[in-house]
Amino acid sequence: MSKQKLQLAAADTESGPSGDRKNVMAETLRRRIVSMELAPGAIVDELALAEEFGLSRPPVRELMRQMAAEGYLELEPNRPARVSPMSYQSLRSFFLAAPLIYVATTQLAASHATPEEIARLKEIQAQFRASIERNDLQGRVLHNDEFHFEIGRIARNAYLMPSLRRVLIDHARLGKVFYRSPTTSEMQKDLERAVEQHDQIIEAIARGDAQGAGELVRSHMELSRRRMTEYVIPEGLNVPIQF
Repeated sequence: MSKQKLQLAAADTESGPSGDRKNVMAETLRRRIVSMELAPGAIVDELALAEEFGLSRPPVRELMRQMAAEGYLELEPNRPARVSPMSYQSLRSFFLAAPLIYVATTQLAASHATPEEIARLKEIQAQFRASIERNDLQGRVLHNDEFHFEIGRIARNAYLMPSLRRVLIDHARLGKVFYRSPTTSEMQKDLERAVEQHDQIIEAIARGDAQGAGELVRSHMELSRRRMTEYVIPEGLNVPIQF
């Protein structure tokens, strides 16, 4: 078989069952990272992934390079791939950048949204609300991620989308960590408030109110920031001092 025919055969295979397996692997790996099933800094075994999803090493390497560009993985020469870490500097950068990116994408979404896209947002919101009602930690983290990612898609901005994707990775991972503790009455109120804010954001986008949508998502981010900060910097223990 000629070199050209081999290349065509490879392309056909990639767009067929092998391509489907690659898409499944990509979605599975992203979910494992944002759900903290794969911890920050964990090694990602290329060979194990190839065996698990029935792929050869080249498409696995290609996908890992793509996911590194998206911010999910870190690749270094002559070292195994690792899940992107969560360091002090990365968290500081997250808290500085997230409000700017969320506001920009949400305002643009209010300028571009179609009725079909609004309907899709409402579907995701219904899943987010249901996951909170049944106290499904993973579900609410993933559906919140999906909600803001969908707003980014509606914004239709190729410059903002990579930044939004990177912000959402750490937002989801932080959410999985600080919501792992038992739900208190105050935390439950915050969750109910988050549901209300999502509804209000959808309404603002639907009526084309870019300024209102931006202000709503800024308040929404502040709710998350406060809860995350309380988790990272808890109140000191009131331990009696004995002499």
